Amino acid sequence: MEVAPQSPQRSRGGPLVAVVVVLLIVSASLAALYYSQYAQANQNIASLNSSVESLQQQRSALLQLLSANSSSTLGAQSGNYSGIDTTLIYQYANMSIVTIQGMQQTTTVFGAAYQGVEGSGFVVQEGGNYYVISNYHVVQNDVNISVTFQDGNAYQGKVVGSDPYSDLAVLTVVGAPASEFFPLTFASSSSLRVGQPVVAIGNPYGLSGSLTEGLVSQLGRTIQDETSGNFSIADVIQISTPINPGNSGGPLLNAQGEVVGITTAIVSGAQGIGFAIPSDTIVKELPSLIATGSYNLHPYIGITEADMNYYLAKASGTNYTYGVLIESVVQGGPAAQAGLKAGTTVETVDGAQYYIGGDIIVSINGTRIANGNALSTWLQEHAVSGQVVNLGIIRAGVPMTVSLTLGTRPPP
Repeated sequence: MEVAPQSPQRSRGGPLVAVVVVLLIVSASLAALYYSQYAQANQNIASLNSSVESLQQQRSALLQLLSANSSSTLGAQSGNYSGIDTTLIYQYANMSIVTIQGMQQTTTVFGAAYQGVEGSGFVVQEGGNYYVISNYHVVQNDVNISVTFQDGNAYQGKVVGSDPYSDLAVLTVVGAPASEFFPLTFASSSSLRVGQPVVAIGNPYGLSGSLTEGLVSQLGRTIQDETSGNFSIADVIQISTPINPGNSGGPLLNAQGEVVGITTAIVSGAQGIGFAIPSDTIVKELPSLIATGSYNLHPYIGITEADMNYYLAKASGTNYTYGVLIESVVQGGPAAQAGLKAGTTVETVDGAQYYIGGDIIVSINGTRIANGNALSTWLQEHAVSGQVVNLGIIRAGVPMTVSLTLGTRPPP
């Protein structure tokens, strides 16, 4: 019987090998693309880090120049403040200035409406994190807050702490990379002297990065603001640098480019002068504002008062032409608990009415108190709520000392 020839066997692995080869080629291509993109990303990151490092080195170099310039030309120890290099200060500090924008609700005859608000701020570093400092009145009741850096990049801003009594607010910037932040450093405002030159940088009327120069006109001022209720903002720096809407929240800088205050434009009708909250206040409150969202250690005596003067002294039958006359005492407050006496008789003196006959505060812990400004400034600089102080008073012409435990200010 004839046997039919068998067909040759075909390998079943041929198609599988082809698929494997194709997969390997595709995988190799994807891997090459991935590593190419990875390498490009690394290169971009390296380039960005290099740029940031270069900017940081430039700022360090500018800071060294500022320090050398101020040491050689200002003669701070001798009181000669004749020179200040505003160009160097601007180059160093301007990268730290931000624009803060938001919307505030207002009430109109047609109902609720929103209006845009704008102010300034500056970057600081606290506890290893970056924050933006501004004025309370800039962000008060704001919604949709944004923070715009000098390079034009804008991010969402979030208020983490505020204090209406010092017109301060602290913000975080959501989603901003570390490369956006160039923090400024603080110098103690206690080192300031009247006549010393200072520089303010901010965004008046939306004109970003504007620099103005002036002098310290006076120290230890008190100013009124509706955000702080009936209380004054104490220990304020008065400057000859005009501060306009939009400037609020920007830094006040010394010759070394260090922050000695934060400018505020809340005094209506002020022309040719400006005011700044001192850096010592910011530094004292900053940890509490970040950790708790508020600062609740403002000291409180619980009186209404008037500044003594020559005519008021005559009407009161005393030779003390300085000090603070207590016109009324808040019931149950620290002054009432310490036994301080309020005025009992209404007198018209130099066209104004006063309650006279009350105690006159002339010193606190041995420091002479010339007027209400001096009292508010001393409390702001040296005291916190809960602290016991010794008040030197004049009662019915007799000097005496009264111990008083400072209270905490009620909400504004």
